[in-house]
Amino acid sequence: MLRYLPFLLIIALTIYAFIDCLNTPEEEVKHLPKTVWVLIILLFSVVGPVVWLFAGKKRSAVGGGAAGPGRRGRRAQWVAPDDNPEFLKSLREEQEKKDMDKDKDKDADPDKD
Repeated sequence: MLRYLPFLLIIALTIYAFIDCLNTPEEEVKHLPKTVWVLIILLFSVVGPVVWLFAGKKRSAVGGGAAGPGRRGRRAQWVAPDDNPEFLKSLREEQEKKDMDKDKDKDADPDKD
C-alpha cells in the first residue's frame, strides 16, 4: 500500500497545479500564456506542476505583506452580505419597488380588499 503513495502524491500535485492554473486570471500568469502552462503541467507530470507553483503565477504575501499590518492589500476583501452597503441598498430598493407595485394594484382594483 505504501508503494502507491508517490504516485498518488504526483497525481494530487498535478491536479492541484492544473486547477490552480485554470482558476488564475490571465493577467496574473507570468512568463508564458496560460494555455502553454496547462500543457506543461499535463505533459511533464512532476516538473510541470512544480515549475508552475514556483514560477508561473504572481504570488502575493499573506498576512502583513507590502501593505503592512491592518491595511488592505490591492485586492478587495469579501464582505458579508449583511455588512455590504451595496447589497443592503439593493434589498431596500427591491422592497420599495414591491411596495409600489402593491400600492398600484390596490389603486387599480379597489374590489380586491
